[in-house]
Amino acid sequence: MKLWELIKKSWENHRFVLVFSVLYCVLSIWMAILFRRYLGELPPVNQLEGYIPSLITKIYDVHGDLITELFVERRSVVPLTQIPLDFQRATLAIEDSNFYEHWGVDVKGILRAFLSNLRARRAAQGGSTIPQQLSKTIFLTRTKTYERKIKELILTLQMERYFSKDEILQLYLNQIYYGNGAYGVEAASRVYFGKHVGELTLGECALLAGLPRAPQYYSPFDHPKRALLRRAVVLNRMREMGFITEKEALQAIGQSMQIRKVPLTPQQAAYFVEHVRLELEPRYGSTALYRGGLSIYTTLDLRIQKAAEETTAQHLSSFDEQHAEKRLLYLLKNKKIDAAYYNKWRRWMDKKARGDEVEDIVWEEPTPVQGGLVAIDPPTGGIRALIGGRDFQKSQFNRATQAKRQPGSTFKPFVWLAALESGFSPSTIVDDYPIAYANVERHPELVVETTSYDLLQIAVTGYYTPDRDPKAPDPIWAPKNWDDKYLGPVTLRKGLSLSRNLVSVRLIDRVGPRTVIDVAQKSGIRSKLDPVLSLSLGSSVVTILEIVSAFSTFANNGVHMDPYSVEKVVDADGRILEEHLPQAQMSFSPQMNYLISHLMEMVVKEGTARHARLLGRAAAGKTGTTQDMRDVWFIGYTPDLVTGVWVGYDDFVPLGKKITSAGTTVPWWTDFMAGALKPMPPRDFDVPPGIVFAKICADSGFLSMPSCPHTTLEAFLKDKVPQDFCKTDHRKFFFMTPALEITE
Repeated sequence: MKLWELIKKSWENHRFVLVFSVLYCVLSIWMAILFRRYLGELPPVNQLEGYIPSLITKIYDVHGDLITELFVERRSVVPLTQIPLDFQRATLAIEDSNFYEHWGVDVKGILRAFLSNLRARRAAQGGSTIPQQLSKTIFLTRTKTYERKIKELILTLQMERYFSKDEILQLYLNQIYYGNGAYGVEAASRVYFGKHVGELTLGECALLAGLPRAPQYYSPFDHPKRALLRRAVVLNRMREMGFITEKEALQAIGQSMQIRKVPLTPQQAAYFVEHVRLELEPRYGSTALYRGGLSIYTTLDLRIQKAAEETTAQHLSSFDEQHAEKRLLYLLKNKKIDAAYYNKWRRWMDKKARGDEVEDIVWEEPTPVQGGLVAIDPPTGGIRALIGGRDFQKSQFNRATQAKRQPGSTFKPFVWLAALESGFSPSTIVDDYPIAYANVERHPELVVETTSYDLLQIAVTGYYTPDRDPKAPDPIWAPKNWDDKYLGPVTLRKGLSLSRNLVSVRLIDRVGPRTVIDVAQKSGIRSKLDPVLSLSLGSSVVTILEIVSAFSTFANNGVHMDPYSVEKVVDADGRILEEHLPQAQMSFSPQMNYLISHLMEMVVKEGTARHARLLGRAAAGKTGTTQDMRDVWFIGYTPDLVTGVWVGYDDFVPLGKKITSAGTTVPWWTDFMAGALKPMPPRDFDVPPGIVFAKICADSGFLSMPSCPHTTLEAFLKDKVPQDFCKTDHRKFFFMTPALEITE
């Protein structure tokens, strides 16, 4: 009995201690289990040894000038040694003054912040240290829960164990957000001041150091007075901690704020940048492209690209202005706009023509006219400029690389080159008379060849029987010249310079469509080409990029270089991931190539592209207009640059009657090339060995006589020079020569 009373008395005396001990043990076990669970859910903090924050990928032009940047977070990583000591001290003064003394958690700072917030009755100060902010930024979300705070504490303690203070500070300064899309000190310095972080003054360091607490609230762009007050707070705190003297603080406070807003992404060469992105993303993935800090060196020349963008905007706007009424009438006829819209536009134009004050109205068409431009460096194949449309923000469809259109007469040089390789010479005579073929799609058969289109129509009437199915293919193909005129016998030179369709059809009929396809493919055409006679008129579709690439073979002495846009890709550590290795393909002999270039020079000098003579340089090229005026082209080149331009509507409707290359694409090309080639001295095309020149009669193709009214100096292969003199009595044909207006 005495024992029980003793136990009972002992329990009453020590009950509190025992209960507390039990509760303590239970709580400790629960905390250990919870700690272990959270530890298992957290990533190992030693991952920070290889941690690479999201970096900016930079895209440069051929001269090393920045085109644009790709990023999720705009950031450039710099080592602590390159960050000014004033910036480091300003950050420590305002964010974590005991950074080098505490063990990751500043108990005094937390208590001080708690009391300050209690007095202010709001969150006036934060108690988080730099390691706590870093662990929260890298590993955790910003959701305010007790669980997140516990995880933050665990990560902070681990971080202090694994890394030195300087390593933690470097990670923090390169990771933290400074507002306006800038992550890290280098990006912030570039965004707000347009300079590298190492060039910042004391006042600028203080201003940036004060932003992370509330980047939007203290933004010097949106709230300059708040930013200045915040800068003064940081400078005063630095003075209190002995980082700077009072004199230095007052001088920095008195300095004006030289803010220079630098756009996050330069808005230039948008179609080219997207072309590069589409090329590289399958190889590297979107993560590496937007977060990996790659340096992409491209072939683009920003100076030439700027000339392309300016001339594109100017000429397409001019086209709209000149042809607006015809376009609206077409849309009205096809019920794409209503009569009220057209009448309102008509009244507006009448008031404007009278000089009356008119309201500012933007006339948005359902399908505005579009254009594309590609410029290539012939010796390398590098793309120097690329325009894929009028406005990338409105339409990301790249008409230079993705749209396939009929090239029209710009395809003819491949036909002429095939003829030259088959034994023809520039002075060979070919008839420019009406012709008609039967069964043209499979086994074309020439059924009519006459001197007038009226006679041709009479001759083919027998092929159109009364019982013929109207849905059946037309039994007769009778191509026509674009101007509905016929010049009779002409030389190859004249046939190309005046873009005679019937000469082109006769040539492909003689050499064979497959021979022409072989020449086009060796030049650089990659699209499928149909082996039909209409191929000679540009019936198969191609992209602007590939036909410009093909013409660059002519500008490069017959050597084809595949077009490319990326010179090299370098990772964030400076390692070259890929580098372009040029591969040359000798497609044509220099002599044969010179002949076709010389013929295309005549297109500029005396043919359908005569406006390009204003360039004042040796230039060659070919105009092109497709059926029903749906597309107009000009592909031209000098020894230094090849450029192709195209104009058309996305919905393939006609541009309008009498729309020609001579009045649209050739002036655009000429203006662009004048700006693009301005720094380059003029030079002629190189004449290779084996080429000789002879004066011939432009009408007969034979060696000229004093009686020949039209003579020209023609280039020939050494063994293809005409041996006979002209015997034509030109007096018989002087008054029979039809007048020809060259406008294609």
